[in-house]
Amino acid sequence: MSIRVLLVDDNNLFRKGLAGLISAHPDFTVVADVSTCKEAVQASLHIDPDVVITDIVLGGVNGLECVAELKRRQPHVRIILLTSLRTEAHVRAALRIGADGYLLKNATIEEVQLAVRNVAMGKKYLSPDVSEHVFDTFLHPQRSQAPVSRLDRLTTRERSILQLVAEGRTNRGAAEFLSLSPKTVEKHRATLMRKLGLRNAAELTMVAIELGLVERPDSLTRLNPDSFSAGEPPSYRTRRLLGRDQGSFDVVSGPTPLEADILPAYSPRLEANDS
Repeated sequence: MSIRVLLVDDNNLFRKGLAGLISAHPDFTVVADVSTCKEAVQASLHIDPDVVITDIVLGGVNGLECVAELKRRQPHVRIILLTSLRTEAHVRAALRIGADGYLLKNATIEEVQLAVRNVAMGKKYLSPDVSEHVFDTFLHPQRSQAPVSRLDRLTTRERSILQLVAEGRTNRGAAEFLSLSPKTVEKHRATLMRKLGLRNAAELTMVAIELGLVERPDSLTRLNPDSFSAGEPPSYRTRRLLGRDQGSFDVVSGPTPLEADILPAYSPRLEANDS
């Protein structure tokens, strides 16, 4: 009997490609693939997969909130986090929230299959690179980076709001996204800024980039004119100033359940033999 897998990632190309690679092996069946946390919870409740593979960042929501909600509703479902972050703090937060596996996005498909098999049998799985890093930081705690300790000061909700504000959302916009009141968001924002010693939105954005909560745009190079080579033509410099990397980003959160309502009208893509 094949292992039934639910994929969750907001990068459609990556998600569809991974689904194809996993489904190519007869031991695995991708029963659904979705792009948001709300869809993931709804799909998991409807399909009851054996294993969920999810990114840590899902359309502006801390992915670990999604993990916490899935574990609260379906403790038997195994969850693997697939991310590009490998710091001890990120791994520790993932395991604390209930994740069964932690994979890096540079993993081979063979490692993904191995991880799925292991967690499906009730075991834990960490990427070798992650295991080595965690072990190294355990032996040499002085090597831990200051930005991680700053991140640990924030609650799950404060991290979500920090990310959303850094992405350009207003208090009202963040409130609508998280299904909270604007006053609640304003209170969390003031608290996180006090914890991190921030004075304005610009400093808030820079800290979010430093902590890896949002991607660093190429346009930040305009803050450092010396980064341009003297021989670059103006047209090239303009393109570089206006350019933006379209890669994904990751975020860490703590063990607080997802508070937003689950979308009631979601209808997942099912395999023919599961409908």
